[in-house]
Amino acid sequence: MINNIWLPDSIRAAVQNKPCTEDDVGMSGSRIFIFDDTVLKIQKHSAETDNEFRVIEWLNGRLPVPEIIEYEVKDGMAYCLMTRICGKMACDESYMREPETLVEIVAQAMEMLWSVDISDCPCDASLDIKLEAAKYNVENNLVDIENTEPETFGRGGFASPEELLLWLCDNRPGEEPVFSHGDFCLPNIFADKNKVTGFIDLGRTGIADKWQDIAICYRSLKHNFEGAYNGGKPYRGYSPEMLFERLQIAPEPEKLRYYILLDELF
Repeated sequence: MINNIWLPDSIRAAVQNKPCTEDDVGMSGSRIFIFDDTVLKIQKHSAETDNEFRVIEWLNGRLPVPEIIEYEVKDGMAYCLMTRICGKMACDESYMREPETLVEIVAQAMEMLWSVDISDCPCDASLDIKLEAAKYNVENNLVDIENTEPETFGRGGFASPEELLLWLCDNRPGEEPVFSHGDFCLPNIFADKNKVTGFIDLGRTGIADKWQDIAICYRSLKHNFEGAYNGGKPYRGYSPEMLFERLQIAPEPEKLRYYILLDELF
């Protein structure tokens, strides 16, 4: 049960006296409470929370995403009660021990996203929009330098978030627009056996370059297999080439680097 947390009346009535667990996977800054068949997400209200609400409504019938039961904004906080996606996170131990199955799942998920018709998509996550959002984060000191790749800032890297933003603006790659998840990390993809069952954490979703998802997925696979979230114990049997072989595309190191660096400002 959720105690000592203020909730809107409509949401409290829906979850009152129901057992739940609080999820601590991921780095979204949200509080996630998991019930038997629903999930409650509490976070600061932002453009991303509104985007998530809008895109989930639009994706109904297009992709397996949660169904929103209640969404309310109060005193700067967003409260979203939604249905629970079945299956396991792609970072589940059972998948980490089966690299070929995991690569199949993430590639399948990416292809599902890319198959969505973007002609009437209500959410724009292209570089124009992303760089404006990054600029806002930099100007308002919202970049968490402690939560970046070791080589991004400091010796051999950028002197500051301002310098990184300038580099990103000066080195924009060409874009191949697709429907993009925007934060394609393993905890945001759910699967049952070798089939994708759903997507969560959709605040950055919208029309964007296909390499946005490839780059974040590439980084997530690398960190997870190297043991970054497993006490430093690596998993065997994975190589970065597996993802590109399954997608049947050649790696583009500069685009991978660009989108990973762009993500450092969020």
